[in-house]
Amino acid sequence: MNGDADVRPARALTPAFYGCLDWHSSVHGHWLLARVARLQPGAPVAAEAREALKRSLTPEKIAAEVEYLNGEGRASFERPYGLAWLLQLAAELREWGAEGQPTSAVAVGLAAALEPLERACAARLRDWLPKLTQPIRAGEHSQTAFALGLVLDWARAAGDSETLALVEQRSRAFYGGDRDCPLGYEPSGEDFLSPCLGEADLMRRVLPPAEFARWFAAFLPSVPQTGAAAWLAPAIVTDRAIRSSRTSTG
Repeated sequence: MNGDADVRPARALTPAFYGCLDWHSSVHGHWLLARVARLQPGAPVAAEAREALKRSLTPEKIAAEVEYLNGEGRASFERPYGLAWLLQLAAELREWGAEGQPTSAVAVGLAAALEPLERACAARLRDWLPKLTQPIRAGEHSQTAFALGLVLDWARAAGDSETLALVEQRSRAFYGGDRDCPLGYEPSGEDFLSPCLGEADLMRRVLPPAEFARWFAAFLPSVPQTGAAAWLAPAIVTDRAIRSSRTSTG
């Protein structure tokens, strides 16, 4: 916060993405609306999703989002998780708009409105990534691999060769030499992402199939080749009354 003006409702500060515990949750909530509307255009919920997206993704609201993102002291705002989800939303709208279905014109307009924020988020990530000396291997929002996977998908969909080359280069530098990921330590009681599988999911996007197969065999040698599923049991939530931004096993 830079002053009293920042102590205002989220709907005034970030008028496109608010109403959740955090900004990124609103962003990927909008991504979900776009995906449902694209994949199930005839479903009753799709019409409501399209209207909700049109209310949120207006040029005026997106301009306010860009202003907030570029505010003093916000260089690390939602970096990288929320920024990556914003790009994923842009990729979803781009794919929807290219499909030629009756609702595609809606997506084209939404994508155009979102574009200034899309450009700002991509630029923020390109500025940050060369400065990151070590990846973050947590199982939460800060995980580098999960965010880079989303950014990579967006860069390919958007035809952004600069971002694509940077993410591929840094992914190889961060993870190319990794071996024997400690899968036995997962899941942690704080994790909602798997550190090991998040990294593998990124590298299968980066490496050609034969190279990935060799890398994966060294990275997770304990994964059975039989198709058995007992090697990573899901966490058990024992108290569903807990309300948190994180998945809890307690």
